[in-house]
Amino acid sequence: MKTVKDYIRTIPDFPHAGIQFRDVTTLFADPRGLRLAIDQLLDPFVGQRIDKVVGLEARGFILGGAIAHQLSIGFVPVRKKGKLPGAVIGESYTLEYGAAEVEIHDDAIAPGERVLIVDDLLATGGTAEAGIKLVRRLGGEIAGCAFVIDLPELGGRKRLADMGMNVHALCAFEGA
Repeated sequence: MKTVKDYIRTIPDFPHAGIQFRDVTTLFADPRGLRLAIDQLLDPFVGQRIDKVVGLEARGFILGGAIAHQLSIGFVPVRKKGKLPGAVIGESYTLEYGAAEVEIHDDAIAPGERVLIVDDLLATGGTAEAGIKLVRRLGGEIAGCAFVIDLPELGGRKRLADMGMNVHALCAFEGA
């Protein structure tokens, strides 16, 4: 029986030499693989109250939309700065070389709503941390964070756990 990890393609030296890019598009393209990933991402949260799914740009939109549909709840995107129309709040975070900012609509989460944060990959945890901070600033509570892939050597899981997050990942790959 195939696991989620079996559906993920590795592309060497992308986007730079020495990087092993974990490509989830092969997982998304396979109906069994996609169903398996959605079901397993949801599994630890079954029976919990979740009011919204927050997907982190960009592959978190695909997963988050499918999970929101499965739960019959709303989906909220956290996007790169300047991509959302209307009133937003933003959160900066550091990258390996510089900084970036993500935004969320200022009315996307109501105080007290329980939110599941979803993305394809947990590396350093910077984007997820920014998303968590945005949800908290709006008064939302985080039910957990769900990822397809964890890159443990980059420390993202510890970073989010140190924030009190329940972190769930379907598989892990060694190296960056």
